[in-house]
Amino acid sequence: MKFLVTGGAGFLGSNLAAEVLARGQELAIIDGHMRKGCDENLTWLKSLGSFQEYIIDIRDNNEINKVFEQYKPDIVFHVAGQVAMTTSLENPRRDFETNALGTFNILEAVKNYSPNAKLIYSSTNKVYGDLEHLTYLEGESRYTVKEYPEGMPESIGLDFTTPYGCSKGCADQYIQDWARCYDLNTVVFRHSSIFGGRQFSTFDQGWIGWFVDRAIKTKRGELDQPFTIAGNGKQVRDVLFAEDLVKCYFSALEKMPDIKGEVFNIGGGFENSLSLLELFQHLEELLDIKLNYTKCDPRKSDQKVFIADVTKAQKMFGWRPTVDKVQGLKKMISWVESL
Repeated sequence: MKFLVTGGAGFLGSNLAAEVLARGQELAIIDGHMRKGCDENLTWLKSLGSFQEYIIDIRDNNEINKVFEQYKPDIVFHVAGQVAMTTSLENPRRDFETNALGTFNILEAVKNYSPNAKLIYSSTNKVYGDLEHLTYLEGESRYTVKEYPEGMPESIGLDFTTPYGCSKGCADQYIQDWARCYDLNTVVFRHSSIFGGRQFSTFDQGWIGWFVDRAIKTKRGELDQPFTIAGNGKQVRDVLFAEDLVKCYFSALEKMPDIKGEVFNIGGGFENSLSLLELFQHLEELLDIKLNYTKCDPRKSDQKVFIADVTKAQKMFGWRPTVDKVQGLKKMISWVESL
């Protein structure tokens, strides 16, 4: 089988690409090399096996078409994109062109050159908006949602807020519609928070990795002032370790085309949910430290809670997360310490 991973030098893409190589399958990656860690991830992938690499911005329709015309993949993991909410607010045009237009380019290339290929797209929980219509209860360390205490299903309703939500939501809908209109084998994964090895986190993307880095620097005595958090720290996400997400993608492939045109909320589920304050408590215990931070205003349209209800994924292609959040944190700490 011929696999193509867009964003293959990024966090999720490199983990997926590594699994393709481990399975002995043919691999090509597309990546624009625009984010921190791409060069390091690419070097790591090259140590695992051989593959074709295309340094291409997915906004470049002509170059995308050339790749598909030449390579004709059987499987496409489309995980390339602009991934930071803050960046989308600073440059909404680039965000739109990358996430919406870039995805349209990939879809059309699949339709024209690999119409029987299986395509899985990495969307986001941000397509549901800020979820302020729900009822929140504030506890000592976290918010809870009265209507969905153990997780939110795919039926809660779309509400594209912020440029990032709009661009990813637009792409999300095109992916679904090309299954209906052109009978393509496409599936949408609406991700919650992902973390794990090969994630070079920054202040505005990859919050688990970012705060693990803050904690390790605290232990080493490398922080000379408190770090900041947005809001009161009671915001909640369910966290999913990269190893589980890779299994999710490959499990879904086995059920194609039975699940084509479907969308799935993908995350760690209620058992693996964390608030910022709870994350800090775990990090303090695991590293025997005391974190020093200050609070600032909440980020625009930051969801107070998002926990994915993964029941649909379990029913339709037999997947559930298996890596416990604390186990995942231990692995993340080890990886960040190795940098």
